[in-house]
Amino acid sequence: MVIKVFLASSSGSTAIKKKQQDVVGFLEALKIDYAQLDIASNEDNRLWMRENVPGEKKPTTGIPLPPQIFNEEMYCGDYDTFFDAKEDNTVYEFLGLTPPPGSKEAQQAEHSQKLHNGSGTEEHLGDDTTRKAAEEEEQEEGEEDKVEDNHLVSEAEDDLVSEEEEELRELEEEEEHASEED
Repeated sequence: MVIKVFLASSSGSTAIKKKQQDVVGFLEALKIDYAQLDIASNEDNRLWMRENVPGEKKPTTGIPLPPQIFNEEMYCGDYDTFFDAKEDNTVYEFLGLTPPPGSKEAQQAEHSQKLHNGSGTEEHLGDDTTRKAAEEEEQEEGEEDKVEDNHLVSEAEDDLVSEEEEELRELEEEEEHASEED
């Protein structure tokens, strides 16, 4: 499966450039294979993207703006839905991928499944009050993990944002120098 990120290489919008860089940088940080498809220089890419974004996901203007993300032919979402998935530690689910073992998302999925199905030790508990106490304890542990995870994500995001800002500044400076030379 190949993740396709539709981008505009020559966008005049700083906001679009930052969003595109955020998506690409995050995919690279997670070592997820993806392909960048430029809609500015390739009309086929532009048409394919516009035709395959579901109607309910298109803006009121009817023209979806980059970045748009697909897993092969399956539409994953735009920047806002990607950002929400990133905040919720559900990027692999958003992309339709299986999270790697040991990742935060895999641990959350495993924890959720245990709560939903009950863990092996809980199934052998005969007393309902003992079972409730064990479930509450497991839920509290999960909440503590989330707080720690959110702290770790915040530090990683800060590093990612500062790197992206630096890259964007460098790109803008290069564009300025190139336009001055013309």
